[in-house]
Amino acid sequence: MTRSIAALFVAMLATPTVANAGARQQATVILSDNPDARKIEQEWGFADAVVTGDTIYLSGVVAGLRPGETDLNTAYDRAFQRIGKILERAGASWDDVVDITSFHTDLKSQMPAIVAVKNRYVKGPPPAWTAIQVVRLIPDAGITEIKIVAKRPRPKG
Repeated sequence: MTRSIAALFVAMLATPTVANAGARQQATVILSDNPDARKIEQEWGFADAVVTGDTIYLSGVVAGLRPGETDLNTAYDRAFQRIGKILERAGASWDDVVDITSFHTDLKSQMPAIVAVKNRYVKGPPPAWTAIQVVRLIPDAGITEIKIVAKRPRPKG
C-alpha cells in the first residue's frame, strides 16, 4: 500500500496542473517582434521579457558598436530605444524602471557615455543601479549588456 501512495504522489508531481504550474507558466512571456531576434530567443530559450504579477523582468539588451562606429553614445542610445520598446510592449515605460544592472567590458571608459544616455531616458527619482565589469559579452561587438526590472503602473481610477 505504501508503494501505491508513493507512486500516486510521484504521478501527481509529474502531471502539470494550473494549481502547481510555475510562475513562468502563469506569466506573460514577451518574445521579440523581430523575426531574426525571435529565432535566437527560441534557439537559446529566452524571452525579451517576462511579466509576472506587476513585475517586468527584461533580459539583457546588448549595446554594441557597429563596424566603423566609435561613438559609445550612439550604441547606448540604440540599446535604450530597444529597452523602451520592450517596456512599452510589456505595458510600462522608463518611469516604471526600479532596477538596472549593467555589465561592462570597460567600466571606467563606458560609464560617462551610459550615464549621459541613461539620463535622457530615466528621470528622477533614480532607480537602483549596479554596474559590473565583465571580460566579454555575446556578441563580440557588445560593449555593455543592460538588464532591467520594472513595475507595471497601477491602473488609474
